[in-house]
Amino acid sequence: MSPVQRPLSGPALSFSLHDEMQTVRTELAKVSERIGRTLLKNGPLRVTLIGLKPGGALHEHRADGPITVQVLEGSVRFQAAGQSWPLSQGSLLTLGNGEEHRVESDDGALFLLTVVAHASELSAG
Repeated sequence: MSPVQRPLSGPALSFSLHDEMQTVRTELAKVSERIGRTLLKNGPLRVTLIGLKPGGALHEHRADGPITVQVLEGSVRFQAAGQSWPLSQGSLLTLGNGEEHRVESDDGALFLLTVVAHASELSAG
């Protein structure tokens, strides 16, 4: 994936989500299943634009802090806590600390993942 050519942190940031989505679409064509592009990494807040090809997935994992998933294009199936949520363009889902989850897409998707990291995670990396 091409590196982000702008700051990832600062008191105020502005960029074109449309352009970032186009970059992810272009780079996604070169990989097998998925790709992520960090848009913001400022203190405990992380925002990543993730692209999944048709049949792509983020296998079961957990985040130490709460997350949001906002579908920008296509659709995903989000699974956590014994439940499954079909999310289409415009959907927003939130998940609490440390919940195991996975994301799958039958037809491909672009979504924003926001994570608020805990202090222990920040000091580790």
